Amino acid sequence: MLATAHTLALVGLEAHAVRVEVQSGRGTASFDVVGLPETTVRESRVRVRAALERVGVLLHSHCLTVNLAPADLRKNGSAFDLAIAIAVLGAVGALPEESFGDTHFLGELSLTGALRPVRGLLPRLLAARDRGVRLVVVPRANEGEAAALGDGTLEVRTACDLAEVLAHLRGEEPLPAPRRPASLRPAIGDDLAEVQGQPLARRALEVAAAGGHDLLMLGPPGAGKTMLARRLPSLLPPLSDEEALVVTAIHSVAGILPEGVGLVRERPFRAPHHSVSDAGLLGGGDPARPGEISLAHAGVLFLDEFPEFRRNVIEGLRQPLEDGTISVVRASWSAVFPARPLLVAAMNPCPCGKHPANSCMCTPDRVRNYRGRVSGPLLDRIDLQLVLPRVEVAALAAVTPCGESSAVVRGRVLKAREVQAARRTRGEVEVTTNARLPARSLQRVGGLDAAARAELAAAAERLDLSARAYGRLQRVARTLADLEGTDAVHEWHVKEAVQFRHLDPGRDAAA
Repeated sequence: MLATAHTLALVGLEAHAVRVEVQSGRGTASFDVVGLPETTVRESRVRVRAALERVGVLLHSHCLTVNLAPADLRKNGSAFDLAIAIAVLGAVGALPEESFGDTHFLGELSLTGALRPVRGLLPRLLAARDRGVRLVVVPRANEGEAAALGDGTLEVRTACDLAEVLAHLRGEEPLPAPRRPASLRPAIGDDLAEVQGQPLARRALEVAAAGGHDLLMLGPPGAGKTMLARRLPSLLPPLSDEEALVVTAIHSVAGILPEGVGLVRERPFRAPHHSVSDAGLLGGGDPARPGEISLAHAGVLFLDEFPEFRRNVIEGLRQPLEDGTISVVRASWSAVFPARPLLVAAMNPCPCGKHPANSCMCTPDRVRNYRGRVSGPLLDRIDLQLVLPRVEVAALAAVTPCGESSAVVRGRVLKAREVQAARRTRGEVEVTTNARLPARSLQRVGGLDAAARAELAAAAERLDLSARAYGRLQRVARTLADLEGTDAVHEWHVKEAVQFRHLDPGRDAAA
């Protein structure tokens, strides 16, 4: 007897429909799984057999063959258990196939028949909705994700164990819909008012938050680089519903979404150690998992001790910094993950990290080699580059905060973001932040007056800027004008933008 159930397989963030076909015959008891299953999927036969015994179905006299179609799609993870169990019940005649033919099943089975949560439920549900699926049954431990979909276009039911699913399919007791939990709301984080001194760096954080510009800070230990970076999320606007859905899906696939949580509403802040591998930062593994750059999507990715990262790791940032996605390609599969964080990098001025006035003994060649670990093409892609001085003792000894709070600065950031969003609403641009403006849109909304255009050309000549750096300087000037609330970009906006290009190759010569 043949029976078929339906489920979904995940490759990266993309879900694919899978038909679970089970053929049952008489003979020596066996349980084979085919269709390119990896180890976890092959082991499902042990979990399914034990779970079915708990509901009174014995398979000792059945020869079972499970085919996961399409056969050329690799199957990973434990989310197929429930669908396999339901199809087996249909194949052995314990459940009529018409009771589950149009339902999709997702969930891992324990040996007791309990349903355990699975990774990547939200992207699977989004794919099911797009395919017009009528009903999906999921573990109750995943109901936070299931409820996060919340648009009424897909019916989702939750179950604690296999017995509840069978009672529902037999019409005895319907399964409940997922309860909507409280979403993760932004917590009270670090405040910018706690930073003493560093007025230029504080301004750079405001510009980075307002326009979505990447930032590199070079300064001695104790200058406040880490402290500043950790306060950047407090300046960013809240996640939109679309952003929250993507961030939640990424965290679900990575397995770091807290149980029972709905949409993530707090912008991520990720700070991997400089020993991270290329797969850890960019994504990879088997099955495909998002890296730190994707886990920080729509938030902040902080790379401290930037030159200490392996060259191949940080060079891999080039493409996602431009495109906003990271493509992970292997021999048998490929996956694309969103990767548009706000990058903040920090580095010391030299290998020893000491201030020149404080017994630094590094030779010019040693300093040059140290800074050369960050390639010119990568540096060219970072909009804001500034040198932080040591914090003066007078600023450290101040009893009261010497700068504005995060709430005050965030108010200006939100107004600048509203200006940029309005341009997109009017159809003038395709993106919502100045840092991501394509060249054609930049020429249309750049707004440079005659004096600003002349100053920009002079700065490009003086600093020996590349065409990319020229455009990024113009984008920063556009953000400064938005913060000021002016349509035109003036000369002083360009001059301030030039202040944030401290590491361009021609600056030393110009000085």
